[in-house]
Amino acid sequence: MQPKFAWLQASSLYSPFGAFTDAAGSVHIMFDLKKTLISSASNLTSSRSLEDRYGAKNYSPLPVELTRGEGSHLWDTEGRRYIDMMSAYSAVSFGHSHPELVDVLQRQAARLAITSRAFYTDQLGPFEEAVCKLTGLDCMLPMNTGAEAVETAIKAARKWGHKVKGIPANQAQIIVAEGNFSGRTTTVISFSSEAQYRDGFGPFTPGFISIPFGDSDALERAITPNTAAFLVEPIQGEAGIVLPPAGYLRRAREICTRHNVLLICDEVQTGMGRTGRNFAYEHDGILPDAVALGKALGGGLLPVSAFVARADVMAVFTPGDHGSTFGGNPLSAAVGLAAVKLLQREKLAERAQELGDYLLKRLQAIDHPAIVNVRGRGLFIGMELDPEVVSGRVFCEALLRRGLLSKDTHHTVVRFAPPLTISRETLDQALVIIEATLGEFAVAPVSAMSA
Repeated sequence: MQPKFAWLQASSLYSPFGAFTDAAGSVHIMFDLKKTLISSASNLTSSRSLEDRYGAKNYSPLPVELTRGEGSHLWDTEGRRYIDMMSAYSAVSFGHSHPELVDVLQRQAARLAITSRAFYTDQLGPFEEAVCKLTGLDCMLPMNTGAEAVETAIKAARKWGHKVKGIPANQAQIIVAEGNFSGRTTTVISFSSEAQYRDGFGPFTPGFISIPFGDSDALERAITPNTAAFLVEPIQGEAGIVLPPAGYLRRAREICTRHNVLLICDEVQTGMGRTGRNFAYEHDGILPDAVALGKALGGGLLPVSAFVARADVMAVFTPGDHGSTFGGNPLSAAVGLAAVKLLQREKLAERAQELGDYLLKRLQAIDHPAIVNVRGRGLFIGMELDPEVVSGRVFCEALLRRGLLSKDTHHTVVRFAPPLTISRETLDQALVIIEATLGEFAVAPVSAMSA
């Protein structure tokens, strides 16, 4: 008896997928999937149901419940393995549960974890030295999250502007770029151009001037005697992996130097090897006056961030000006130091460059009507989709069913930013899944497998 094809709808969380029923009445999922998510959709596990019941609805997770990670792979509560192509927005650049970092974490946690900054510890100084030498800057102020690092940068820029540059009190301005994303704190959303991030959360913090991203002429026109700093992401991540024109940061460096304006790079997502250099500003051969770091700095284990700057910029802080109970704690410092050493010893920036070039070439070679554009640098790549063919969310759900995890941004761009430790073999497996998933929408793509 020939199989009878049918279309099944697992739940409202899923797009339809092909299946057939054989002569014995057994249901088989098309696309040669080993497992499906039907059972988990109809029988929600305890943790997910509790999260849905008691958790705030400020996230809309993909329909999978993860329980374990190792390297570039994750496993759900049903034992199904996935390739992680997002690495927690670059926080897991070293891979999940890197044994060397886990060992440092465990040993330090058993010895001394938290003291507050009321005392010196034997871990913070070496961590600060390593970060300063890696960035090429003079001093570091440790925090926890990327948003805190950016908030610290804003405070430093304002006080430097008032106390060093001589801007009148409470008149310091900071120039930012449209499409920016530096977190969702009250001050940070005050200079966001994303309407949802601002809706209902006013009044907003003044003192920010927004200009088009990548337009150095606009930067120069926006500078006034009250301009303290230009705060910019070298590559805009949340905006959809948006790259500026070649030489943009070099031109911005020249303009800021000429006008005595601080150039502050937000490298929370792009730093620590992600774009094929230790920091994305290195692609333009410049050194900013300050940089905000986070995500990968914690080795994928802890929230660790830092504001790193020239000595004269950091000198504006005096005891009591700024602080954090957890920032710079011995546990975070030990893990952060180990992460910096691992980045350098394993040459992960060089690895990101090599594998990123390979992945970008392969993705750009795919000919499919759903693809508008593929862009990126290093292992920081975005595939922009035509929403008339498929939305980013639907595409990510389809990838998930085939065993690949990623997340869309702005409903149209799917991010491919795996751990920097991913193997080429696993990247090839991911490419097979991506091409097969594209085959679910409109006509089948021209294969790039021989590229």
